[in-house]
Amino acid sequence: MALELRQNLKLSQTLKMTPQLQQAIKLLQLSRMELVELVREEMVENPVLEETSGQEKDGDDRPTDMNMEGVDQEKGKERVESGVEASEVSSSDSKADGDAVREIDWDSYLEHYSTAPPMPSYRPNNEDLPSLEATLTRKDSLFDHLSWQLKMGALCAEDTELGMLILGNLDQYGYLKASLDDIAEQATMPVEQIERVLTKIQTFDPVGVGARSLQECLLIQARHIGQDDEILVQIVERHIGNLERKNYQAIARDLKEPLEEIYEAVKVIASLDPKPGRAYAEEDPIYITPDVYIHKLGEKYFVVPNSDGLPKLKISNFYRSALAGDQKARQYVQEKLRSAQWLIRSIEQRQRTIVKVTESILKFQNDFFEKGIEHLRPLILRDVADDISMHESTISRVTTNKYVHTPRGIFELKYFFNSSINRTDGDEIASQSVKGAIRDIVAKENVKKPYSDQKIVEMLRDKNIDIARRTVAKYREQLGILSSSKRKQVI
Repeated sequence: MALELRQNLKLSQTLKMTPQLQQAIKLLQLSRMELVELVREEMVENPVLEETSGQEKDGDDRPTDMNMEGVDQEKGKERVESGVEASEVSSSDSKADGDAVREIDWDSYLEHYSTAPPMPSYRPNNEDLPSLEATLTRKDSLFDHLSWQLKMGALCAEDTELGMLILGNLDQYGYLKASLDDIAEQATMPVEQIERVLTKIQTFDPVGVGARSLQECLLIQARHIGQDDEILVQIVERHIGNLERKNYQAIARDLKEPLEEIYEAVKVIASLDPKPGRAYAEEDPIYITPDVYIHKLGEKYFVVPNSDGLPKLKISNFYRSALAGDQKARQYVQEKLRSAQWLIRSIEQRQRTIVKVTESILKFQNDFFEKGIEHLRPLILRDVADDISMHESTISRVTTNKYVHTPRGIFELKYFFNSSINRTDGDEIASQSVKGAIRDIVAKENVKKPYSDQKIVEMLRDKNIDIARRTVAKYREQLGILSSSKRKQVI
């Protein structure tokens, strides 16, 4: 077979992921907290970016926060026009905007910004924000709380050092995870001395810390309140399994005690805390700040983006003189100016895309906002993507870790996308609506005779909801609802 060289012309289209397009996609999928963190990092790396807490105005009385203005040939001057008109990022948009950025006369552009320093920061009067006292110090950990009591316990230096070693082996709920033999080997002290110090620690607040098992934790608390009678001790030591399953008849038969006596002991056990250190193990709550608001005015709903809390960016005037300097300084400043402009435009575009997706969700789920969760309709990403002419991947990025404040509460945008469950009459209902129906059924049941999963299936079928028993069990677990045997309250 002969080999030969040929030259052929071929016309093809390829998708080019420009750095600007990659940045816009990255910003789109970030949560609000991640976006704030990224902007902080960009402000550290890019000296051209500045944050202003007030709404500064230049000579033309135009706001300079979060608005990049593009180039417009008018009276021989170039000015920056706001934002990108397209609602979705594309490679062609990136190329066109990149050409516009390169054509900007940065000398003329910076003339439109005043050299006044940014307004001083202030703390808004908002009741939703944590109090000033809550921001001044960190919460004491369980180790800090116990070590303070240990140091106040008038122990010798050797016992205090041994006690600190024991406290270091407690888990977040106050249980001792290391064996006494291991601690003795590490401290090179006899086990009897460690046992004595541990007994002292077990009297600290919260009562029950330092226990090596659940049974020991409950018995320590029972002794502390003076309720450690023989029946209670035997139930804790021998019948934890039956206690969990609420099989009180089996406990009464084994202990040969009246059922009423078992009930009284169980009441005491139920008042004890199986995780005494949980009050110090809980993490501080993270308050959700919505990315967008849905307001109802009259009979209409309106979608408004939430810009509060986001850093307001502007281009620094400090580097204007650098544009007139040597070529390397001018090139460096222009590069940073282009990067700053792309960041601000990408943030604006992100806000517009979130608003557009939320408006589409509002159109599909209007019955939910008017009538409640039972009217939440099945919805998939493709429905919204087709409605606003975007790709499904874009909708997925927009709805991940984004929250909306509505008249019915705060929801993640993903909440409104649900699989469909068939009704007996042929219609469909959203899975979230079925979960709400299960929650309502359990909330209204008789606590002494809770409904089984099969009974819930039958009750849902009476509401024209056709669902299998295993699906009820799955939804019940997702809602954090125990099984009927564990929900039953005999006492």
